[in-house]
Amino acid sequence: MSASAVFVLDLKGKVLICRNYKGDVDMAEIDHFMPLLMQHEEEGLICPVMSHGNVHFMWIKHSNLYLVATTNKNSNASLVYSFLYKLVEVFTEYFKELEEESIQDNFVVVYELLDELMDFGFPQTTDSKILQEYITQEGAKLEVAKTKVPTTVTNAVSWRSEGIKYKKNEVFIDVIESINVLVNANGSVMSSDIVGSIKLKTMLSGMPELRLGLNDRVLFALTGRDKGKTVVMEDVKFHQCVRLSRFESDRTISFIPPDGESELMSYRINTHVKPLIWIESVIEKFSHSRVEIMVKAKGQFKKQSVANNVEVRVPVPSDADSPKFKTSTGHAKYVPEKNMVVWTIKSFPGGKEFLMRAHFGLPSVENDELEGKPPITVKFEIPYFTVSGIQVRYMKIIEKSGYQALPWVRYITQSGDYQLRTNV
Repeated sequence: MSASAVFVLDLKGKVLICRNYKGDVDMAEIDHFMPLLMQHEEEGLICPVMSHGNVHFMWIKHSNLYLVATTNKNSNASLVYSFLYKLVEVFTEYFKELEEESIQDNFVVVYELLDELMDFGFPQTTDSKILQEYITQEGAKLEVAKTKVPTTVTNAVSWRSEGIKYKKNEVFIDVIESINVLVNANGSVMSSDIVGSIKLKTMLSGMPELRLGLNDRVLFALTGRDKGKTVVMEDVKFHQCVRLSRFESDRTISFIPPDGESELMSYRINTHVKPLIWIESVIEKFSHSRVEIMVKAKGQFKKQSVANNVEVRVPVPSDADSPKFKTSTGHAKYVPEKNMVVWTIKSFPGGKEFLMRAHFGLPSVENDELEGKPPITVKFEIPYFTVSGIQVRYMKIIEKSGYQALPWVRYITQSGDYQLRTNV
């Protein structure tokens, strides 16, 4: 079972727009949502699913809106939440920003979308590119579009239209990996993992069949090859275009791709990661007078690689003032509203070390409030490099007309949740 009705509310709980899909839940039940939420907030027991009698509310908050689904059955909660997040994604594609004003300015389009996205409480066409073929933001076109539903909606391949033509056939493959690292104040890595995604930009004519090969350890074990570096991928999630039965039987990633940009798959690699940018910090606090900060950053990756747009964010006391900085490269800036120093290095070659010193004054009157110890966080991006060693071994493109197509591959490593704790 899925959702009975979907509501979009403002921050006060007023219904902006709603759609009743099954008629088995009284639409007035939504009036109980806001009092329930406030009661849970007061008790510190905020919960994604709330119940009033036999009616259950599943909700998410986005910007200044609440998106709420109601049901009186034992529904598949993960399906409903996936749908609500997909709703946000589709509305954002249409209106650029999803907020109260964009809902009020586009009532007609929102109603059309709610009609197409779900039928009798079950998700239907949720691909924004396909929806944009017959639900447009011009009112006049809406009337014309109603007469002819694109064949894509009823096709087995609902994510790609027929008759697509390009002069030059190309596929761009981006392998993007984010590193999550938590280092304690003693310099020990407490937790680390890699979250990756493979993104495609396809500009291919017709209905091509694509096959992607990775250096997947399970595949190499199945085929009896054990040469070179392999990776073990966990929590693999595919775009709906991938043939899952084929992947499960022989680990082949076979699919008819959506046109344009899409995320083909995401994965996680649970491995010990050496922090690529190592931070050593000395923070000395002299009561009633000053704080002195010394931060050393070292690139612990290959010398031929370069990290771009590096940001080292160092927390400082909320009552600090009169900042003075000295850096061996880049520039440092005090951001008082976030109580931090942001040290920016545009280009950071592997194996190099850089230094930043900061001096802050402290007021003579001590602040009574106990402050937490926020960690130092680091942001960066390293092109042409993957920390896991994942590789695209091949990309085969098969189309009945037999055209030649060029696949292009790019690797990027970037920081995810990258934190280093401090003593002070």
